[in-house]
Amino acid sequence: MPTAIEEQLPGVDYSIDSPPPWREAILLGFQNYVVSLGTIVLVANILVRQIGGRQEEKAKLIQTMVFVSGINTLLQVNFGTRLPVVIGSSQTFILPTLSIIFRQRCSDILDPHERFIHSMRAIQGALIIASSLQISFGFLGIWGVVVRYLSPLAAVPLVTLAGLGGFYVGFPLAAKCVEIGLPAIILLVFLSQYVPSALKRRRVIFDRFALTITVVIVWVYAFFLTVAGAYKHAKPSTQFSCRADRADLIGASPWIRVPYPLQWGRPTFNAGEGFAMMVASLVALVESTGSQIAAQRFSRSTPVAPSIFSRGVGWQGIGILLDGLFGTANGSTVSVENAGLLGLTKVGSRRAIEISACFMLFFSVLGKFGAILASIPLPIFAGLYCILFPYVASVGLLPVRRQLCSVNSFRTIFILGFSLFLGTSVAQYFRECSLVAGHVPANTGSRAFNDIVNVVFSSPVMVGSVVAYSLDRTLNLGDHQRRRPTGETTATIEPPAVPTIASPKNECHCETLVVLSF
Repeated sequence: MPTAIEEQLPGVDYSIDSPPPWREAILLGFQNYVVSLGTIVLVANILVRQIGGRQEEKAKLIQTMVFVSGINTLLQVNFGTRLPVVIGSSQTFILPTLSIIFRQRCSDILDPHERFIHSMRAIQGALIIASSLQISFGFLGIWGVVVRYLSPLAAVPLVTLAGLGGFYVGFPLAAKCVEIGLPAIILLVFLSQYVPSALKRRRVIFDRFALTITVVIVWVYAFFLTVAGAYKHAKPSTQFSCRADRADLIGASPWIRVPYPLQWGRPTFNAGEGFAMMVASLVALVESTGSQIAAQRFSRSTPVAPSIFSRGVGWQGIGILLDGLFGTANGSTVSVENAGLLGLTKVGSRRAIEISACFMLFFSVLGKFGAILASIPLPIFAGLYCILFPYVASVGLLPVRRQLCSVNSFRTIFILGFSLFLGTSVAQYFRECSLVAGHVPANTGSRAFNDIVNVVFSSPVMVGSVVAYSLDRTLNLGDHQRRRPTGETTATIEPPAVPTIASPKNECHCETLVVLSF
């Protein structure tokens, strides 16, 4: 997608090719590692609970997910698009994964350990099959053709819904333990938005590391609440969300363990399961493209060519292949929250992301130390997401300027409003239907077909971007310029010249982004 020079964010301190000093880069890399842990732990909790695995299996699964995430991040940063993005677990793959878990050949096994092993092998086979889609789309250049016709107008819902699509893991998850989730939101907003403007000498500390400071303060606060007995008589779900002494995960983790391919055994293959997982891979492909565009903006990168996007997709497919070989029980994609962290810190350097990948590899091998960070209560992560996701959502709105697409056109207004609304509304319907009715909307006799339909329409990014892309390519520009009211002059008004250097009045700073969408 072409990006004009005046559209670059002027507030970025370190761009993609201007790395910060090593001391800052190491701390920023650790901060990216901490942010990526939230989704990994959340996905592992959902899947292991449904499979029936014990704490030992959960600890090994989290280690494997972090380890493979580190490998995939290094591959993407060095050989893929080379944008500063983290490749992490994707929630898009949860639905077809749960479908595999609940199939009769896995659910009928009575022994929990045997059920876990058989389910993991089936998921591995489906992921290996699904990786072929992104590998072929990427390395054959198919996705480059799609991106070549992606206009700035069609890119708005693609990027914006990538940020807004995480609303259900934001405040709803933070509200499960509101006494630590809400302070995390308030403290991060205060430290990152208000304190830097008040402290000119030390503003860099809060510009860069407000998130780390917030996590430490709220985590210590949650620990004191736990020690004081605030959750001693609470129900189990509340204790799981709020307690800071999740020692069962730390105790179940080995001191040193290196994940290896086929650690759960030989994968088993099923055509229906593999095809459903392949569709989830397609949805994750669309979502990751929106996050890649956001990372491009935050890093002040030169416009990424469609062929580079296609190459990145190919390496994402290799990442899903590694997910299947190592047995992560879940596919991977570009992390939206880490893309938002680039906007929060105003640092879009590759060096920080490469260091974060090294932290992933290091702490995944040293299981006890990694488990300590993985035991951070999930409502704290959810509080962070309430600030990180809006950055991505807001940067998607930047193309809606007169230089890139006319905001005074009823065609533009219709496409933007219709795609954004339909993307969120359809996805919410599919989620609510599965909760209220007890089954997903597509409930035919073919389980594979059900999974395909439900995966596609449960993704706000997929629905919204397809609607916008289709309308933008098929809806004519119209004749609104020819239909003028009676008496209106036919003289044309030349648009103002675009300045080469944006004036302060026209600048779009990073602080503006979070205000727009928060």
